[in-house]
Amino acid sequence: MFAANRRERIVQLLQQHKQIVVKELARELQVSEGTLRTDLKILEDEGLLERTHGGAVPVKSRASFQVDGYPSRGELNAEEKAVIGKKASELVTKGQCIILDASSTVLQLAKSLIDCDFLTVVTNGLEAAMILNQNPRINVILIGGILRSGSRTVEGVLGKSMLEDIHADIFFTSSEGFSLNEGMTDFSLYEAELKKLMAANASKTVALVDHTKLGRRSIATSVQAKGIHTLITDAKADGEFLRQLTGIDIIIAGK
Repeated sequence: MFAANRRERIVQLLQQHKQIVVKELARELQVSEGTLRTDLKILEDEGLLERTHGGAVPVKSRASFQVDGYPSRGELNAEEKAVIGKKASELVTKGQCIILDASSTVLQLAKSLIDCDFLTVVTNGLEAAMILNQNPRINVILIGGILRSGSRTVEGVLGKSMLEDIHADIFFTSSEGFSLNEGMTDFSLYEAELKKLMAANASKTVALVDHTKLGRRSIATSVQAKGIHTLITDAKADGEFLRQLTGIDIIIAGK
């Protein structure tokens, strides 16, 4: 098992059991306890878990679904995401074909497009598809794949042949992090691979990234920084980080 796959499995087990013990998990994954502690340190640095004596527990505020009253991923930085999504909608024009990923930020864009005329939307997000499908003037194409447990996201590359036949104008995407060296990064390898296919079949890629994700990185790169044409972020974005970006149109939403 590759390190990235192993770490993804660790987080999945943590979501299921609410805690993990190093000794038990090392036996299950057939790796040394030292290797596993390194994995846990990396995942903790990425904000995906909290290490404890002999194991780890979830970081509730980063959970992908609501547990015990803590905010879901979509609720984190909700105001910034809404402003970014609204600004991104200004880039969409009548008659275009656009691709939307299944991120919570891009979902805000979908909500802003509900009244558009004659638009074709390709997405792997079930919630975005259901929202846009309310408008009969929007043609919604849902990409096939595997439904991620506990979410409304379709993952995997089963929709590869469909994407290869689509020539989109814009791909709108978000991520767990955006750094200069790694570009747009996500925790899930499957999600990252699907986003690579989406970017490859669009004339332009627009990144919707709130200020908390700038300078951060996760496990798998979906789109390199050089593949981003436009970055839309919020007014709290680090100016020094933005100045280091070259060849990317930067839009500050909310200004």
